[in-house]
Amino acid sequence: MTLVPFMKQTKLAIIGAGGLTGKELTSLLSHHPHFQLVHITSNQVDGKHIRDVFPELSHLPDLVFQKHDTQVPKDVHIVLATPNEVSLDKAPEFLKEGRKVIDLSGTFRLHDQVKFEKAYQFPHTKFDMMDQVVFGLPELFREKIKNANFVSNPGCYATSAILPIAILGNLRKNIQGPVVVDAKSGVSGAGGRTEEIKFAYTHVYENFRAYKILSHQHEPEIEEYAFVGSEPKEILFTPHLLPVYRGILSTIYIQFTNPVDPKEIQEKLQAVAEKEPFLRLYKTPEEIEIKKVQNTNFLDLGFKTKGNTLVLVSALDNLVKGAAGQALQNLNLMFGYPENLGLVSI
Repeated sequence: MTLVPFMKQTKLAIIGAGGLTGKELTSLLSHHPHFQLVHITSNQVDGKHIRDVFPELSHLPDLVFQKHDTQVPKDVHIVLATPNEVSLDKAPEFLKEGRKVIDLSGTFRLHDQVKFEKAYQFPHTKFDMMDQVVFGLPELFREKIKNANFVSNPGCYATSAILPIAILGNLRKNIQGPVVVDAKSGVSGAGGRTEEIKFAYTHVYENFRAYKILSHQHEPEIEEYAFVGSEPKEILFTPHLLPVYRGILSTIYIQFTNPVDPKEIQEKLQAVAEKEPFLRLYKTPEEIEIKKVQNTNFLDLGFKTKGNTLVLVSALDNLVKGAAGQALQNLNLMFGYPENLGLVSI
């Protein structure tokens, strides 16, 4: 007789599970052998069963939405999929209770308070906690995440730009700023957690536009983390709204002080991609497409050079690698499970 090994269970709560990211993470967790979702909240659909809000998740256990302020059971760790101001209040409370916390909002990403308050337009009253936070980009901070109690999940646009630049490594010292990031997102990335009229079908169908030009909150986030370990450069970031539901494609323009050697770029990116479970390097940037990354945790990357110019093109699913999938990647690391568990078929 073959003995089935005991399956360790880690209990989780999603605060703000009624939004797009919360729903995506709930779906991912439903296939994970070691995480058990036991508590979900939403002030908007408080009291409703998950199957009534998300019929496609009706196979899940008897989960009923509760209000954000409802007491979370003991020995349950927290994912915050809440607005920025809610995370500001909730994260410190849960950490004091000895719980591990992943925050999907932007509240604890930036280490410059002035830049934060300019970008997010409200005062950060818990800035003394920033020395406790680990930025949840595994490709850059994997070892720190493994030992972290408090992880701030990166933004979706930010992930699509930070990773391609950061993995250039020591080649970044020859970059002349500013770096231009031209990014396009589906409405689930631009629209946030709630449906707004400007992101409704009738406003995006047969339409295409830029928004938050040179004022998007992910711009200082890209500046802070794309150049970790190197001299920082200015980022000029423009997001655009695509008439699709999910996916981000970013085109990054970088000027170097000298002509760029494509072989050197290829070797640098390939060396990183071969070691990373969710980074795929293509032969040409024209091969990078949103449809190849939708519903996956992959970030796809390609590049081309011309003289002193390097063009990087990346694509990811804003709800997966840009949010819920990256959160699960971080949860796996924090609790000692295989990093890709629940994210790929293994």
